[in-house]
Formats: sequence, C-alpha cells, structure tokens
Amino acid sequence: MDYSKETAQALLQIKAIKLSPQNPFTWASGIQSPIYTDNRLILSYPKLRKEVIKGLADLSQSFPPFDKIAGVATAGIAHGALLAEFLDLPFVYVRSTAKAHGRQNQIEGKLEPGERCLVVEDLISTGGSALQAAAALQEAGALVSGLVAIFSYGFPEAMERFADNNIPFETLSNYQTLIDEALKLSYISAGQMSTLREWSKHPKTWKPQ
Repeated sequence: MDYSKETAQALLQIKAIKLSPQNPFTWASGIQSPIYTDNRLILSYPKLRKEVIKGLADLSQSFPPFDKIAGVATAGIAHGALLAEFLDLPFVYVRSTAKAHGRQNQIEGKLEPGERCLVVEDLISTGGSALQAAAALQEAGALVSGLVAIFSYGFPEAMERFADNNIPFETLSNYQTLIDEALKLSYISAGQMSTLREWSKHPKTWKPQ
C-alpha cells in the first residue's frame, strides 16, 4: 500500500507540517525553510497514531529480518516504542551522545551484540541523526536491517549518505508528495508551489524573495 498521499494530507490537517513560503522558519542548523515539521503532534491523535504505526509496520517488511526496534532520540522514541508494541518486539533508544553521568549510556535498554535492529526516526532531513544512531548501534555490535521514518525532505545529500553507509530506508511520505497534496487541497497557491520547489533544490542557500 502507498501511504504517501494519505500521510501527507493528515500531516497538513493536524498542522504537524506548516508551509510558510513568505515567512520562512529557521532550523537549528541555520537553514531558512518554508516548511516546518513536528511529527510529535501525531501522538495526540489516536486514530492517526494507529494508522502511522500500522504504516511503519508495513514498511518494515521490506527489510531483512530484525528482532529489535531502536528509536532515535528524541522524536523517534515514542513512535519506535509504539511500533515495538505493535510488532511485539523489544525496544531500545539511542541518544545523540552518551550521558555525562550515571552509566554514561548512549543506548538505553538491553542490546546484545549480533542483534538485528530496525531504526525508527520521525523525520529525515540530512540524515545525520539517523545515521549517527545507526553507527552507535553498529559500534555496540548490533546489525542494522534498515530504517523507517514518517517523512523525508528528499534531499539528495541524505540519499547519498544512506547509500554510502549501506543503510536502506523507507518513509511513509515525502516532500514532493506533500507539496502536491497541499496545492491540490488549496493549502498553497501555484506561486507558493514554485517557491517550495525552488527551496528543495537549494535548501542551504535559499533565501525568501
């Protein structure tokens, strides 16, 4: 089943994704962006939450077998835990860095060398946080079967990084589908569509007109 259109429509409806070509957002990286995504909002909508988890479960079947779910902190933790519950599998989560106190863990939960993990992220932009989590799992002796996420901006940089690291991934929806649906449903105008397409070609250097 192709979840792209339905997921894009739902994210627009609950305002998990906001489009603002004239007044762009500034990401933590400093990139100016006409789109902002907060998939945490999905957690507040039980029906959609169940549909998203079912979708992630379906996507996961395209990967080699896995026996554990690993959520990427912080936004991937809740979705990963829900997916683990749905699939009746053990769950761990991976911090961006090891804690500075206590047991100084980077991976929280029980993980044994040789275990096969499916990584769960909420959003793929450059792919940095997801690949960092995958590397931490591999350093701990685990195998990474693949990665699932709710949404991807479709940056070529991310595609190349995943390919270079031999990490296959699937997402429920993506940027191109989203802006197509946004135009169809009158969330944006044809002129705004042009701006949104232009940003996706040069996200790091794009400036609002």
